[in-house]
Amino acid sequence: MKKTPLMLLAASATLALMLTGCSGGGDTASAGAGPNTPTGDEVSTTTDAELTKLLPQDILDAGVINVAVDIPFPPMAMYDEKNREIGFDPELARLIGQKLGVDVSLNKQAFDSVIPSLQADKNDIIMSGMNDTPERQKTLSFVDYTHGGFAVAVKKDNPEGIKTQKDLCGLTVSVQKATVQGDLLRAMDCGVKVMELPSDLDAQTALRAGKSQAYVADAVVTEYVVATTQDGAAFDIVRDPINPSGFNPVFSGIGILNTDTELTEAVRQALQALIAEGTYQEVLDRNNIGAYAVDEAAVNQGADAS
Repeated sequence: MKKTPLMLLAASATLALMLTGCSGGGDTASAGAGPNTPTGDEVSTTTDAELTKLLPQDILDAGVINVAVDIPFPPMAMYDEKNREIGFDPELARLIGQKLGVDVSLNKQAFDSVIPSLQADKNDIIMSGMNDTPERQKTLSFVDYTHGGFAVAVKKDNPEGIKTQKDLCGLTVSVQKATVQGDLLRAMDCGVKVMELPSDLDAQTALRAGKSQAYVADAVVTEYVVATTQDGAAFDIVRDPINPSGFNPVFSGIGILNTDTELTEAVRQALQALIAEGTYQEVLDRNNIGAYAVDEAAVNQGADAS
């Protein structure tokens, strides 16, 4: 797996927002017109007709894949100044649609309702930085697309003196509801008070307001939050020397109901094609999360987080 120092991400996070926000004028390049047509400097690819044949008939008939995505969740997903969905998940979703020869509909969905939205046939897949875990595999199959750990953010100058994961014991830590981070913190069994809130922004706000002493999220998200909130003046990131790439590294990926085997294989092969041609890495790099790349598209690599 390609790795780069996490500290480079913080220095370039502001640039990431600038890069991903550029969707204005200029020529567009795409595999065809439609909602997944890239604009400006977004990465594009071409359709592989053989991969299109792998799609289940209901997707072919509809001509669209409905994608559940939690927005905003930068740098994974956010809106630009024209209210267009940008970030890693929307941009990779458009690439997968182009490769498979169908449109994608990006449908904003609260994170704790993304799985029910698949079960209710409102969406076909989840692209929302979701961690691949054995518990979720009871319902979903994951086409894994990143691998990395979690990180801890604290108020500027670290008033609690938090240096390692163990220093969270006895403190209140804010996290987004229904994420693996809450499970990991509770599993420490050392008095961590887990404050679960509806959105990642709510969890950040709790730290800013002094309602929690730390905020925990995927390392790439935490790096972005620390670097961009009040231009870097609000928070610091805890750099544990024992876990320089974040603690408890996990796979994250595209979630699909585990009964939808045809769709899972079509998406897996589409992602593999994007990895092979380099466009997958381009999308990672333009969102400054290249350190979390996977070498190949594989299914259900998540290990027990306990």
